[in-house]
Amino acid sequence: MLMQNNAAFEPAGPTHDVMLSSLFLTSATEAIAAGKAICWEGDTASHLFQVVEGVVRLHRIIGEGRRVITAFHFAGDLIGASLQDAFLFTAEAVSDCKIRRVSRKSFHEEVARSELLRPVYINLLCQETAAANDQMVLLSKLNAEERLCSFIVKLASRPDAQMRQGLLRVPMSRQDIADYLGITIETVSRTITKLASRNVVVPEGRHDLRIVNLNRLMQLSGNADDFSDKTCHRVRLH
Repeated sequence: MLMQNNAAFEPAGPTHDVMLSSLFLTSATEAIAAGKAICWEGDTASHLFQVVEGVVRLHRIIGEGRRVITAFHFAGDLIGASLQDAFLFTAEAVSDCKIRRVSRKSFHEEVARSELLRPVYINLLCQETAAANDQMVLLSKLNAEERLCSFIVKLASRPDAQMRQGLLRVPMSRQDIADYLGITIETVSRTITKLASRNVVVPEGRHDLRIVNLNRLMQLSGNADDFSDKTCHRVRLH
């Protein structure tokens, strides 16, 4: 998987987007309906994918059929850049998506021959390792409330976040969120209710959250130092 900018669902910077996205421009756009798989865990990793529109989740199935979501990918993100032989995950469309694909062989050939692309590719692999470490900390050290608050803040901090007057569009289901944060769907619902009672975050409909008190939300995330003015200036509540 390719997890960028120190978080599993944060976008790459403009240079990464432009340079690596250029390798996909000659590929046809494919429509993937919500809930449909793009690739399957264990399949030969013969292609890489770029998300053009929509949201994609990566997940693995562990003992007793339990699902673990390892990442969410948004428009512009690449899927599978660090893999060599087989997919370690199943990639599914959360919402109706459009993707492009390129063969792994041609992707690596282009990277190998380009002095500009090689360091960008290596940097993305390093960021993937850092993001995996961040996810391990989230799952092992943060409590349920901190995990959920951290998730909401990072989602709202994306430059393409759909926000209007503090209303954040959350495209994934609560079950998706639970499987990503390593908690139950009941805990997700209970924690949102608790945050609403404290006037921090208020749910509106199935896929919207109104962020009422961003500063308090950041404090409750357990990682307030990570969400400085430099990283959170994109969040707009009005």
